Formats: sequence, structure tokens, C-alpha cells
Amino acid sequence: MNVSVEASFAVCNRVARQSGTNFYYSFLVLPRLKREAICAIYAFMRRSDDIADGAANPAVATEKLREWRLTVDNALRGNATTDPILPALAETVRRFNIPSQLFHDLLDGSEMDQSITRYETFDALYKYCYRVASVVGLIILPIFGYDDKAALVPAEACGIAFQLTNILRDVKEDALMGRIYLPLEDLRKFGVEERDILDLRMSEPFRALMRFEADRVNNYYRQAEPLKGMIHRDSRRTLCVMIDVYHGIMTEIERRQFEVFNERIRLTTPEKLCIVARNLIRPSCEPCAC
Repeated sequence: MNVSVEASFAVCNRVARQSGTNFYYSFLVLPRLKREAICAIYAFMRRSDDIADGAANPAVATEKLREWRLTVDNALRGNATTDPILPALAETVRRFNIPSQLFHDLLDGSEMDQSITRYETFDALYKYCYRVASVVGLIILPIFGYDDKAALVPAEACGIAFQLTNILRDVKEDALMGRIYLPLEDLRKFGVEERDILDLRMSEPFRALMRFEADRVNNYYRQAEPLKGMIHRDSRRTLCVMIDVYHGIMTEIERRQFEVFNERIRLTTPEKLCIVARNLIRPSCEPCAC
């Protein structure tokens, strides 16, 4: 049975609300129609991630992702679908004139995770980060609203900053799955062996490597800063929340001297809600001092 657009948006909102992710907290200060649209985008990303992570092996995941790609493409072409999230996604793409190719680019990134567990250079890692994170920013940008195509540049940088933050935060989790996202050229530069990371071995060379990567991440946050003034005013607080939350995680990683092999570094729920509250009551987007 086909799902109505209204029911589909309700499903997407529930998926986003139940996630408890950093992404959802940023939705809370967005106008309703834009919030619904971003929930539809989030639900699509959540489903894609579940398909990529839930298969028995990479070959099966790749095949399921390709099937999902065809299903999504069919829905975006305006054809009827019984999938509960796709009517909302298709309506969001239509309403905000989002290029459908971006969804293919995002799924390309999901497929990369099925076959690549190492990145030799930062340029290679950048391509991955662009597909799985910058593309998300470029999808959301028409929802936020912008008048100058120059906004595409800091939007791309913002996605790179967010994904690199995730990579530094998740070194342990990735290592336990046999993955190393830190560029191998950087490991060699600081005298860190792959085995050191896979064995979760903290050392001064590893801290130096992480400091180098943190400086790179912070540079991308600086490049993303102009985006705050380039999107429509009713979306700026949401972007500020997103940046404050992710940059807050990066700051916490640095504050803890890159002890990422212990517990996962994150902001607490009160800290995230504090960021939301500060952005609700202040007229501009200065860093939150929670």
C-alpha cells in the first residue's frame, strides 16, 4: 500500500527523534517545514547506513546498496513507492530543488566503506569525506536557503570538518573493525605503525599524529565559518548548533589529550541542550561557552 506524503514525513520525524544523534539536536531550532525536510534527509541517511552496516559481508552490503539506489532513484523520478520514508524524501527534493545526483554521490561513499579500509593519502580520504559528509551539506544547503553559489565552498569545508571530527573521535571503534581512516602517509610521518592503532596503543607519536590531524580539522572549521552568514536567516541558528556541537566534540578530544582509545568522547545531553538554548536566545552565532 502506498504511503501518503504526510504519513511519510511523520515516519521520518520519528526516525530522527529516536536517533538521539548530534544531528537531531540541531533540528530543534529550525522552522517546521525545513525541519521536516531535514528529517526526511536524515531518515534516508539512516536507512543507507543501516543497509551498509547490517549485511553479513561487504559483497552483500554492496548489492543491497545498489538495490536501494534503484529504489530511491525510482521514487525521486516520481514513481509510486511503498517505502515509508521515500515519499517524504521525494517531496523534499521536489520542494527544495535538490539535485538527485547528490544522493548517488552519498551512496557512492557508502559503497566505499565496503571495499576500502585504508587511505594512503589525505587526498584519497578527502574524496571519501566529501561523499559521505560534504554531499550531505550540499543536500541540506537548498533547504537552509542561500542566494550566492559561493556558499557551496564553505558548505563543502563544513562537511569535511564534521567527518574528520568523527574519524578522530572513532579511531577505537574503527580499529576494532579493522579500519584505519587516518592517512597512512601521516602515520609514517609521525612514526606510528598500523599495528599500534589496531592494538589501541597510546603513545607520544600517536598523540603527535592526532595533534596534526586536529589542526587540519580546525582549519576546515575556519573555512566553514563564512557559511553562517551566507544561508537564510531562519536557518542560521540550526547551522550554528551543528557547528557548535561538532566543534565542541573536537575541542573535547583535544582537551582530553587525544585519549580516544578509552571511552568514546562525546558531549553530554545537557551540553547539547545548552548549545541549542544559547542559539535560541542570542541573535548571532558566537561560540557557545557551555
